[in-house]
Amino acid sequence: FGFEVEPTIALRLLPQQSQIYRIETVRISPQSLDMLDQYTVDFQASMRLLPGDRNDASITSVKWDLDLSVWVRLPRVITMLPDQLVQSSGDHLLRQIVRQISRRLTWKVQEDFHAAHGLQCPKRRRAAF
Repeated sequence: FGFEVEPTIALRLLPQQSQIYRIETVRISPQSLDMLDQYTVDFQASMRLLPGDRNDASITSVKWDLDLSVWVRLPRVITMLPDQLVQSSGDHLLRQIVRQISRRLTWKVQEDFHAAHGLQCPKRRRAAF
């Protein structure tokens, strides 16, 4: 719609329990962010590390469960646009947020996992999207 929102959120990675990592939103104080009244993000996630199958035990899979709420204050002019256009733009915004957060957090947990086990972390590959 001709303007950009770069969501800034603070997340807390809780201590893992039984190979499950939980991540939650940390509330940001109003003084620390000028755009606080423009959007709100509530992020509640859990990530499980799943061991590989019998054929290849060296592979570990990651399974994400995410409960994400995003509230964005839009200019009044947006109400004049077709509902379908507003909906598809909102869906695109959510996909972008989930994609960015998922990649970054998966990599961070992978680095921590390898470091905790004294293993060399593989090189980071950039996503094609």
